[in-house]
Amino acid sequence: QVQLVESGGGLVQPGGSLRLSCAASGTIFDTYTMGWYRQAPGKQRELVARITMSGSTDYADSVKGRFSISRHNAKSTVNTVYLQMNSLKLEDAGVYYCNRLPALPWGKGTLVTVSS
Repeated sequence: QVQLVESGGGLVQPGGSLRLSCAASGTIFDTYTMGWYRQAPGKQRELVARITMSGSTDYADSVKGRFSISRHNAKSTVNTVYLQMNSLKLEDAGVYYCNRLPALPWGKGTLVTVSS
């Protein structure tokens, strides 16, 4: 059974940091690119960071220099993907999801609230 379980969200002040984690299991992950997505209220889900199987990373312009994605492949069907978020801004708020590219059924996500 495929599972994508995101955690680490919470309430943070502007300028603060959070580290999100995603536990991915149940199918092959290690040979796929993994991504973190964000869905702000009233907006479509957007890809903010991705990491290839070899560790190459790519970021949305809005988070470049502030977010960092990494992954740990315990085995082919068990992956953990991290998103270190620094210098958070009000516009970073939303529900964050991780997924494989191409996407599998979505997990529940983790809520990030940025507020003073």
